[in-house]
Amino acid sequence: VQLQASGGGVVQAGGSLRLSCVASGLTFDDYGMGWFRRAPGKDREFVAGVTWSGGSTYYADSVKDRFAISRDNAKNTVYLQMNSLKPEDKAVYFCAAQKVLVTCSWQDYDYWGQGTQVTVSS
Repeated sequence: VQLQASGGGVVQAGGSLRLSCVASGLTFDDYGMGWFRRAPGKDREFVAGVTWSGGSTYYADSVKDRFAISRDNAKNTVYLQMNSLKPEDKAVYFCAAQKVLVTCSWQDYDYWGQGTQVTVSS
């Protein structure tokens, strides 16, 4: 199984980025997908999750109304649209897959991508 995340970069505060994560080696629509992030000196943090069908989404309070998670099962891809970025959003962002469910606990996820760096300048 491989999860390949991309789309990170450097952006000014208030800007936008779109992260993508392409999955291979698994039946993609059997899995809930999540995005997590880890900022320097901090623990891994849940950002957003989407159920296998895309019918339900979940967000951390810190990103609600700014970020949007979606998925395209035909392309085995999950996205994270990040708008109104803030300096505190700076982190390495990881996508992860969990069989059937979507939870906010990183320990519940079965597979992880390699991470993509997001830097927000003030």
